Amino acid sequence: MKKVMILIENLFDEQELIYPYHRLREDFEVVLVGSKKDEAYKSKAGFSLKSDLASEEINPEEYEALFIPGGFSPDYMRRTEATVNLVKMFIKTGKPVAAICHGPWMLASADAIKDKEVTSFFSIKNDMIHAGGIWIDKEVVVSDNILTSRNPGDLPALMKKIVEMI
Repeated sequence: MKKVMILIENLFDEQELIYPYHRLREDFEVVLVGSKKDEAYKSKAGFSLKSDLASEEINPEEYEALFIPGGFSPDYMRRTEATVNLVKMFIKTGKPVAAICHGPWMLASADAIKDKEVTSFFSIKNDMIHAGGIWIDKEVVVSDNILTSRNPGDLPALMKKIVEMI
């Protein structure tokens, strides 16, 4: 069975992690990847999920896609060098990388959006532009292997597109 990874860190948005997690489980093995293995991470509302593996343990070649949820978790994700390096390496595989809401912060930290069309939650629009991205207000923006969306309301369209690309 093909494997997909979802990044997890404290203060994740429940909808932006749980909806993709269960949708992707319909067709793929889903692995939750945190900065630490077997660590319990809490959502913005206090809901807890445990990571399967640490970002430093991942071989990107073994996975078909990467999903980066939003909330405030991407701000914590990008503080872990191994997680930023994982995103950089995965982008180079050419396989789909999806990020929603504040998730594109990880793409900016991985130097992955220069001259690419992207979207995000409106409050980080300037961050995307300063990282070299071409920001568009649209529910799903695809630029090469990078997919971005704005908020939980965009999840149905984003999930259809990433499954199609896998």
